[in-house]
Amino acid sequence: MTGYRTSMVQRMRRTIALLAAGLVLAPLAVALTVTESGSTLIFPLFQAWVGAYTKIDPGLQITTAATGSGAGIAQVIAKQVQIGTSDAYMSDTEAMANSSILNIPLAISAQAVYANLPELRGSPLKLSGPVLAGIYSGTIREWDASPIVALNPGTRLPHHAIVPIHRADASGDTFIFTQFLSFSTAATTDTANASNITYGTLGAARQPADWETRIGYGTTVKWPTVPGSLTAIGNDGMVRAASRTPYSVAYIGTSYETEAADAGLEIAMLENQEGKFLIPGTATTEAAAASLTPRTPADERLTLVFAPGADSYPLINYEYVMVSTRQENAQLAAAIRQFLLWCIAPDGGSADRFLGPAHFIPLPATIRALSEIQIAKIQ
Repeated sequence: MTGYRTSMVQRMRRTIALLAAGLVLAPLAVALTVTESGSTLIFPLFQAWVGAYTKIDPGLQITTAATGSGAGIAQVIAKQVQIGTSDAYMSDTEAMANSSILNIPLAISAQAVYANLPELRGSPLKLSGPVLAGIYSGTIREWDASPIVALNPGTRLPHHAIVPIHRADASGDTFIFTQFLSFSTAATTDTANASNITYGTLGAARQPADWETRIGYGTTVKWPTVPGSLTAIGNDGMVRAASRTPYSVAYIGTSYETEAADAGLEIAMLENQEGKFLIPGTATTEAAAASLTPRTPADERLTLVFAPGADSYPLINYEYVMVSTRQENAQLAAAIRQFLLWCIAPDGGSADRFLGPAHFIPLPATIRALSEIQIAKIQ
């Protein structure tokens, strides 16, 4: 079986090489339609991919919908779509109950925390996981509260109530953000997907809010009741809600960086495990990925949040497609395989002209090989 998969991957790699060289596939006798639904974070990138790929293979029609990661997972399980996209891998319970559904990383992305602070236009703002956990649990209520002041010495912070905004839909962004709150407020973590990472000692200004044991993480969580807090649907909704709400704070995927900047939102520097404050960027995302991607198992379900390393930005993740190994027919399966292989090919969809504008980075070669093996299972 291993030899069979290897030869299949080699054949598909040759096909992708032809596609990357600009050769157009012969149109299919009957046009195929593939439906994608899910992550709003990957949506801008997926749209760019579809626009380019359908010129290569005009016989394949791909429709896309930004419905949220939770919806993407649910719809592929219900066989309502062929491809579900998600910032979150399927839970152990979901994976065991749906063993035919693959979790396949296509790229690596990041998430940012933004604040609407009119008084701080252009000035840096530093936040930590424990402080954000305090804000979202309601124990830190004003922008000039002592834990925030301690992280921002010399910065005049307004005495104004903080308005935390979180997603109303089942969201991979919520999964990533609440993982960060959970991991950064715990002394250690030992989950099936985070390998006994030990975190640094918290200082006096960073006392844990105990998010891990009281609330936890997921695409949806039971958010604490915080007076004045708001909800929004999708990353675009988070940008709109934050832009029209002074003194708010929101977590937003970096594929919406331009929209957030145009809305006047201030990106926060986040504290990593080593106590350094960083913003998302190619170098800080690559450093975090290099730290954790070697731990990726064969099924590729792994968190990259709060990675160790002085230069590691703490909010990064794999961007997944969920696809069934059992497609309606061989022709459809082959079309999906070829498209996904093109997406992760360095000279195809993972070229910088696609990933750069969406602020994604490509999969490391070893992870791309794992994704290729998983793609080969689609029949």
